[in-house]
Amino acid sequence: MTAFLDSIDIRVTSRHALDEHLEAAVKDLQDLAMLTGTHGILVTRHRPGNYTAALSDQVPFGMTREVVH
Repeated sequence: MTAFLDSIDIRVTSRHALDEHLEAAVKDLQDLAMLTGTHGILVTRHRPGNYTAALSDQVPFGMTREVVH
């Protein structure tokens, strides 16, 4: 990627906050992905309340996938 923010860390303590933050992060990354048309979005759960949403060349453009570590 270029100088764009292509990864967003999310840390929350409630389910409501998680839903809001994930939705906003995915929307922001969708907008960014539209500029290149080459990356999808990967949401990774590291532990409860700790996630990363990122553009990924391992996810097809137009798709969002989730993994749990």
